[in-house]
This record gives sequence, structure tokens and C-alpha cells, in this order.
Amino acid sequence: MTPTSMLALLTLLSHSLAWPEAEGRELHYATVPGYFLQDDASTDPDGFDYAAWNFGLVNRTYPTDDWFDPARSKTQWQRFAYWLDHLNNGCRRQERVRYKLLVFGRHGQGWHNTAESFYGTPAWNCYWAELDGNGTSVWADALLTGQGLAEAARANGYFASRFSHQGMPYFDSYYVSPLSRCVQTANATFASVDLPADRPFRPVIKELLREGISVHTCDRRSTRSRIRRFAPASFAFEPAFAEADELWQGGGPDGRGETEAHALTRAKALLDDVFAHDDGMTISLTSHSGQIASLLTALRHRPFSLGTGQIIPVLVRASAAVEEREEPRASGTAPGFTREVTCTAPPVTSIAGTGCVCSTGTLATATMSMMQI
Repeated sequence: MTPTSMLALLTLLSHSLAWPEAEGRELHYATVPGYFLQDDASTDPDGFDYAAWNFGLVNRTYPTDDWFDPARSKTQWQRFAYWLDHLNNGCRRQERVRYKLLVFGRHGQGWHNTAESFYGTPAWNCYWAELDGNGTSVWADALLTGQGLAEAARANGYFASRFSHQGMPYFDSYYVSPLSRCVQTANATFASVDLPADRPFRPVIKELLREGISVHTCDRRSTRSRIRRFAPASFAFEPAFAEADELWQGGGPDGRGETEAHALTRAKALLDDVFAHDDGMTISLTSHSGQIASLLTALRHRPFSLGTGQIIPVLVRASAAVEEREEPRASGTAPGFTREVTCTAPPVTSIAGTGCVCSTGTLATATMSMMQI
């Protein structure tokens, strides 16, 4: 099965619609500004820490405060949650509009992150990342390091405090990338949090939530059978999740990586799936730096890079077009994969910002390198 046909299969699943008005219509997304610091152009992504800023929730009033909180005794999260519910209650009458709070979490530090730091990004991209490991550590479908586990534990404590003391709304749904580091991160973050019976932690593993697909082995997922053995029993697979990784095209001199256009198409398809089939208002998505960047672009959010273990919430307004869509959601004409030039041996020199010089004198570059930082 080709990557394009796999994408079409995943985005044309026939499971029940939670938003009937979305069927057969193009969905349009916009980030609603003014609610989180990360939306504001004056907020510097470099060094921004969610735990220092209440996940970035802006201290402000809402039109519903006068009747929901006349005594001004509610927390910012309680008032925001009520306002979000009010927005969607109004949308039920509009039919073609929905609001969701999407909370994107990047996985904790993985062994591939430490390897890239050790070798340097140019040499990592053009040679080392195409290997499974170096005899000391393994980075193919990388696991979390001790620091990565600590970052997930920190998120665990912070979410628990927001839920119990600040009235942050519990998540209606949890979605997780199929790569092992995200399974570990989501489980360490949420599994031990005290959640209400009607909001359990039952994450769904989704193919399209995976990292930007380069020739790097850290972007190659394990088989479904291996993921099933690795992931806790509470994790479920989305419908039609394949046994083998049918999207990764690395390996050998003709390895191919996903183009930015294809990554954006994949991000849009994921959002369409979630909005059309999940009626929850608060959604957790555990993913990767590259894929979160593509999702933010699809949501028309400003670029906001995340360090390992960092989290960004986004208030999203989705609208279904009046006219019915003329073509399938994922077409065979979507830009797909392109060859990535790499070295067959450790490079002679590395050139920051350009690539690396192979032992043959070839200048190698990796087109998806910005997604692994």
C-alpha cells in the first residue's frame, strides 16, 4: 500500500460521526486568540515553561462571568471551562461551528535527542540518524531517557494540581502518536492522575499523530503487535491501524522522507478526523515537535516551538463549509515523499545550517531535519 493510499484509508474511515454537519464538507480551522499567552506575538517561545504560567491561560474576564461567578470566587480555569461550554452550546444552534480546547504535549527527552546533541545536528541528519543506534544507545523508535521520564512526571504533577485545585476541565479524549516515546510520555503523564469515572484515561493510538516522517529510524514506528505488547492495556488502536509501518520509506541510498506539504496535509486530515468524530470539548494529544508544528500551522496558530516535555493549549474554532466537498478528503495528488541524500559512512565535516560533507565529497542534507530538533 502506498503512503497516499494509506493516508486516504485513515482519513476516510466510516466510524460514526459526532458532527453530522461536517460530513462531506471542507472543515476550516482558526486559533481563537486572546486566551493563551502562546497566541500572543509578544510571548517568546524560547524558554517558555507551561508550569510557570498556568499552561499560559490569560488572566481575563469572560462574558459569562456575571452570572456564572457573581461573587468572583471561581478560578480562571473554572470560568474558562464555563465559557467554552457556553460557546459550544451556542454553536449547537449554528450547526456548522464547533469549539475545542486542544492541548498538545511533546514527548519527553528520547535517546535520539541525546544522540543528536552528541553528534551535532548536521552529522546526525546525514548519517547517524539513519542507524538504529551506536552500540551504546538505541534510537530507532526511541525510548525516553531518565530526563524524559522526569519531564513526564513533572507534567503528571502539574496536571493533577490544575485538575484538583484550579478546576481545569478534565480531558474528554486522549490521542497518542504510535511511537514508543509518546506512549511512554502519555502513560507517565496521565495514568496515575485521579480522574472522575466518566473521564477515564483511555488513550487512542493514531497513525497520523506521529512525527514528521524522514529517513531517520526514530521516525519508524514499531509493528502493531510490538506496540500492543509495549503499551499498557488501557491504550487502544484507532480503526484500521496497520500491522506494519506503511508510511516510513527510509533505509538504503534511495530513502525518502515526507515533504512539508504532505506533513501539513496529514495534520489537516488528523484534525478533520478528530473534529468530525469526537464530540468532546477538551482533547489531549501527545505528539512530537515536527507534527505539533504542522498542526499549529493547520490551525493558523503562530509558530511556537516546544522543548521536550513542553505543552501548549490552543482554543480552536472549526467551521464546516456551506458547499459540499467535491473531492475526497485525501487525494492522490497531495505532495508526498522525496529522496533524502545521506552519507554511507561518518561524515568528514559538518557544516552548521547547511549539511555535512560525506567521505566521498558529497554534500548531504536531510530535508526533514528541522522536525528532529
